[in-house]
Amino acid sequence: MKHIPRKRFGQHFLADAAVIDAIVGLIDPRPGQALVEIGPGLGAMTDPLVARCERLTVVELDRDLAARLRKRAELQVIESDVLRVDFSALASAAAAGDRLRIVGNLPYNISTPILFHLLPAAAQVEDQHFMLQKEVVERMAAAPCSKDYGRLSVMLQWRYDIESVLDVPPGAFEPPPRVDSAVVRMLPFPAPPAVDAALLGELVATAFSQRRKLLRHTLGKWLEARGFGGSFDTQRRAEEVPVSDFVALALTLGGR
Repeated sequence: MKHIPRKRFGQHFLADAAVIDAIVGLIDPRPGQALVEIGPGLGAMTDPLVARCERLTVVELDRDLAARLRKRAELQVIESDVLRVDFSALASAAAAGDRLRIVGNLPYNISTPILFHLLPAAAQVEDQHFMLQKEVVERMAAAPCSKDYGRLSVMLQWRYDIESVLDVPPGAFEPPPRVDSAVVRMLPFPAPPAVDAALLGELVATAFSQRRKLLRHTLGKWLEARGFGGSFDTQRRAEEVPVSDFVALALTLGGR
């Protein structure tokens, strides 16, 4: 029985064989690795992935699709909203020393919450390869002083090396989305700054709350309220501040 894509799950199934081969080639899965696929759908990437890695954990919210996947002995199926999955626990359950390799064609309507949900498990992750809306990938990888550079850029780049590795047109999906897509590679830094992620998040959100204004109107007032007496140039706009400056400020505040 044919599965009808469900709008509420943001389902757009990858269907172009050449694109699928290219993505799997970029991931390069190997036997014995702890691979996790988010949103396997109809199995377009699942099949070639498991052919290479032999066993695969999949996270699927759609109960009908999960039931189909459960019939396959080589798959461990987690039927759940991905935002409820404990990826640190998944990593702990993997073979000793194995870090997770996480892949997926993420639902575009909740892609940013998923990326933030994965952040706390980054130390237990080897890499992440995701299909996302191209606009989101551009924001993730953006450099300072560009229109795409913002909160998402900073909050991911302090923890990952991020690279857009493949553009994917709407016609590669069934049904085609109304946007262009791209595959992003995310490599967690092995020794990131020991920053308080919640504090950094509050700081960065404040800085970008009015991105056209100088930081003295936003972050400057926030720093004053915290009694900050250190040095930080607030005569800049948030989009002019490199990730390292935001992280350094959060480290200073966290050590007070």
